[in-house]
Amino acid sequence: MGILYIVATPIGNLDDITHRAVRVLQTVDLIACEDTRRTKILLDHYKIQKPLISFHQHSKLQKIETLITELKSGKSIALVTDAGTPGISDPGGILVAEAIKSGIGVTPIPGASALTALISVAGISMDRFSFLGFLPHKKGRQTMIEKIKSSYIPVVFYESPHRILKTLESLSKSPGHMIVGRELTKKFEEIFRGSPQVVYNHFKEKKIQGEFVVIYSSR
Repeated sequence: MGILYIVATPIGNLDDITHRAVRVLQTVDLIACEDTRRTKILLDHYKIQKPLISFHQHSKLQKIETLITELKSGKSIALVTDAGTPGISDPGGILVAEAIKSGIGVTPIPGASALTALISVAGISMDRFSFLGFLPHKKGRQTMIEKIKSSYIPVVFYESPHRILKTLESLSKSPGHMIVGRELTKKFEEIFRGSPQVVYNHFKEKKIQGEFVVIYSSR
C-alpha cells in the first residue's frame, strides 16, 4: 500500500510552504491537484518534476477509483488544492474517506490556510467559531445569512468576488463587527475591520478583485 499525503500549499505567496511539504512533493510518485496549471507554477518555483493528475469538484468517481488503485499498487500520492489546505471547501474529503475505507494510510502535511490566516489577525476572541465554507449561491442562501446574523459565536466564511458585495449588503444592517481579508498573503493583500455597514461602504466603493475571507461577530 502507498500513502496518501494531504499537502497544504501557499494561498498566494509561494514562500509560504513548509520544508516538509516540499520534501513530500519531491518524493511522491504522483500529485493530484485541482488545476494542473496552477500547481505547475508552484512545482516549477521549487524545481520539482512529478506526474500530475487533475482532481477537482467535477471529477467523476472513476477518477477516485484510479487514485485508489494507484495507492493500492504501492504508489504514494500527494493531494494538493490550488491554494491552502485540502479538505476545506474542496473534494479532498471524499478521496480521504475512500482511502481510509480501503485501509490506505493518510498523512496530513499542515501549512497555509486562508481560514487560519485571517483568524490569527482577527483581534477578537476566536477560541470558538463556526466555519461555513462558501455560502450557497441561491437555494438556502438567505437562510444561511439569517443564521450568521443570529450566531452567538463568530462565523467565518469564504466568498467570491462576484458575490461579496451582495453578501456584505445582506449583513450591513446587523450589529456587531466584521473582519474581511482579501488577497491574503499576496501583493495587494487587504484586511479591513469595522461595523457591517462600514465594511460594506468600504468595499462598494472599490474595484472588487480576489477571493475573500469574512469573519462576522454579532458582539
